[in-house]
Amino acid sequence: MQMAEAPYVKCERQQRDTRRMEHREHESPSLDDLAAMAERALATIPPMLAMRIGNVRFLVQDWPEDETLQRLGIRSRLGLLGLYRGTPLIVRSVMQVSQFPDHIFLYRQPIIDHARRTGIDLPRLVRHVLIHEIAHHFGYSDADIAALEARPD
Repeated sequence: MQMAEAPYVKCERQQRDTRRMEHREHESPSLDDLAAMAERALATIPPMLAMRIGNVRFLVQDWPEDETLQRLGIRSRLGLLGLYRGTPLIVRSVMQVSQFPDHIFLYRQPIIDHARRTGIDLPRLVRHVLIHEIAHHFGYSDADIAALEARPD
């Protein structure tokens, strides 16, 4: 039996945003730091699930694109921590061959801001956002995910 290849997390560099940032750069983890946290989080995914996310491309960006925020009806650039873009597994046909990989985006500045405002440990928050977006890949809606999160352990 062949082992599934581990998902790859890539930092996608963007041009420096000239708009006011909420935090000083020297105090914030870099794109590489957040990507490393995401890689560690991905390493904790059970192998049975990990082999189903091999075609997903993971990207870490500073901010969500304005067009994405507008399309989702989100007013604040800090209001989106991550995003799954693709076709969920439950709606794919077995005959469907995907031309493009699905994408999961993690947004560095909103994640850092949320961690600071809530006191949540940053690696824990990165893992939470990553798992949330992976759940979308498997076909779970935000309501489904919220219901699962609300269940007692």
